[in-house]
Amino acid sequence: MNNNDYIIRRENENDYREVENLAREAFWNLSNPGCNEHYFIHTMRSHEAFIPELDHVIELDGKIIGVVMYSKAKLVDEQGNEKNIVMMGPLCVLPGYQRKGYGKALLEHTFRIAKDMGYDTVVNFGNPDNYVARGYKSCKKCNVCFEGDIFPAALLVKELSDGVFDGRKWFFHPSDIEAPCDDTEAVEEFDAQFPPKEKHWQPSQEEFYIHSHSTIN
Repeated sequence: MNNNDYIIRRENENDYREVENLAREAFWNLSNPGCNEHYFIHTMRSHEAFIPELDHVIELDGKIIGVVMYSKAKLVDEQGNEKNIVMMGPLCVLPGYQRKGYGKALLEHTFRIAKDMGYDTVVNFGNPDNYVARGYKSCKKCNVCFEGDIFPAALLVKELSDGVFDGRKWFFHPSDIEAPCDDTEAVEEFDAQFPPKEKHWQPSQEEFYIHSHSTIN
């Protein structure tokens, strides 16, 4: 991959359907039969937690091959002090262009913008194999957890500055930006606007289940 081969830019309204289809292609049958990430993107753009300044696509030869989006979240310590952070996701790269550095380029570009905006922490849920090379750490190492001292294996933390965490415990509070995806009827109705695709099981779905249900003691 050559830096001169691609363009990273803000998503605009004319990109919406192309980006939604990209997400559908990237996630179809990956975590579950079918997917809802294209509907998530469709609804998140109008949510109050969405951060448009961090909504970027990567374009190659006039074709959008990847996108990354972010939303607002917060950490709350045991004394009630709050830290505003960003939650990354989704990050999508078209099949055929994955594992070639395009996702990395999107992340590094938007990390710099997030830092310039005053954020020092990025959190996301994902397979650690895909993110530790980008500087993400286990939430346990940063003492970031859910209420009840739950440290999910898939909860990953990226420090945008040195020394962000001082050992105190932080509880992670995401927004409700993903809530519309719980409406399976709405997801199916939206998906019907796209060309038909077959839903089926594949091994990556079991991998997703294991990662998403594992915790660190």
